[in-house]
This record gives sequence, C-alpha cells and structure tokens, in this order.
Amino acid sequence: MELRTLEYFVAVAEEGSFTKAAARCHVVQPAISQQIQNLERELGEPLFERRPRQVTLTPGGVALLPYARACLDAAARAFVERSQLLGGSLTLGTVSGLQGTRFPALLGAYHRRHPEVALELVYASTSALLGRVRDGSLDAAVIAGSLNVLPDGVRARTLLHDSVVAVRPLSAPAPDSPLRLEDAARQTLITFGPESGIHPIIRDAFTAHGLPFRPAHAIDQIPLQIALVTEGVGTALIPRSSPALIGVEGVTVVPLEPVIRLRKMCVWRKNAPLSAPLKALLDLWSELAGTLPASP
Repeated sequence: MELRTLEYFVAVAEEGSFTKAAARCHVVQPAISQQIQNLERELGEPLFERRPRQVTLTPGGVALLPYARACLDAAARAFVERSQLLGGSLTLGTVSGLQGTRFPALLGAYHRRHPEVALELVYASTSALLGRVRDGSLDAAVIAGSLNVLPDGVRARTLLHDSVVAVRPLSAPAPDSPLRLEDAARQTLITFGPESGIHPIIRDAFTAHGLPFRPAHAIDQIPLQIALVTEGVGTALIPRSSPALIGVEGVTVVPLEPVIRLRKMCVWRKNAPLSAPLKALLDLWSELAGTLPASP
C-alpha cells in the first residue's frame, strides 16, 4: 500500500467522483480507477459503491478513511520536519584540556538535536585558532584567555573559570602551601610556549609582581609536562582543571599565591553574521545553561 494510493482514495471519497479526484490529483481518471481497484483487491473488499453519477463509501471505505487521512497527515508532517532540519557545517577550533569541561556534553547535545550538521573539530594553539577565527576559516574556537582581557576582533562566551597550579616532583622539598610566585620564579619551570593562550597569562602575573618569567621548557602537551615533573626535571605550571591531573602519581599539586586565574572561552568573529549552525550552538548553550554536567 503506497501513500499515493491512499491520496487517491481520500480524494475520491472527498470529491465523490473519480473524474473530480483525477483533476484534483493532476492525473488521468484511469490511473486513479486502477489504483483504487488494486487497493480493494489488497484489502479484500470494495471501498466504494459506484453509481452512474455518484461514488459513495462502503462500510469498509468509511472505516478506512480516518486512518488514510491520519497516515497522509503524518507523512506530510514528517516531510515538513525533515525540510526544516538544520544542515550545513560547523568548524570549531579547540585547545587541549577540554575533556573536563562542559564542552563535550554541549557538542553531544548539539549532535543529537542537529544530526545533519557536519561538525569538524580542529586542534591548535590559542594564537593559531584566534587567527583562523578572525580570517573566517573557523566558525568559532574554544581558547584559553585572561578574565578581563578579550582578544581583538572577537566576541566571547566563558566556558570554564580556571586557575594555574604548580605540579612538583615528590622528591622536591615540601613547600608551604600555596607556593609563592617568588619561590616558583627560582625553580626550573616547565610550562606552555608563547603560542599558547596560557603563557602570557602566567608571564603577566610574574611581571606584575616584579618577577622574572623564564621557563626552561616550553611544552604545550600537559601529559609530557607532568612526565618531566615525575622525572625530577622541574616544576610545571598548568591549569587546575586539566584531566591529566586526575589520578596522577609521582607528583604533588599545590596552588599558587597569588592565584593566577584564567578562563576557557568560545570566541567568534565580532563583525560577521553568525552562520545558522553556529547560532544554533550558541542558542543551545544558553538553553542548557545550568543543566550540563559541571566541570571539576
């Protein structure tokens, strides 16, 4: 049984005429007559009483009519909903360390709501991602930045508030907790390179207190930073929220004094219209605020 056959059946029932039903459906009358006969054979009973100038429903036809209409209505709604599905593509840049944030849950909810959007994630440093957002090759990016300074040419929404902690080898002398910046400045430091968004935040904190900031090892991969700490190479300065710190052994994690604060934020071009997929992501973010899993 096809939808077209049900459409013909409903048309004949409502018009009371095969001729008028054919005109309504933009087909020739023999086509409708043949489809109705096939339907009657399939159901095993007549659906219409055919009279010289009138066609009326039989009891079987009366029983079928509401179900045929409901089936056609459901199919029409399905086609409308399908045509309204959001499509296109969304290219997002990301920095490392987002596993412990609300970002994966947000992308999961987005994918379930808009399965037709082709979502692409690009990993790079904060400075590289910012450049691509500004030139339009990325729709948006999640980057690390300071609490009070917004990069030029972008708008932003905060994803996570964070702070920097010191990761020290177990063999190091137990420091007063927290570790003072002046004491950290005298140690062999392992932290992010200048291309990272976190590097200038840490550098500016040291500079604000008149302290030199000269990392001995500039490495953007946090697991490698921690691995060097376990080998006694030095002290790493990394975000507290990093998933790499979960269950890590062979190191001591201590806060800094004063606290160096930062945030992970989603940025997009300031003076460019939002694409429909990006607008849908930001709208979903607003809708789900307070319901997404909290960051550690």
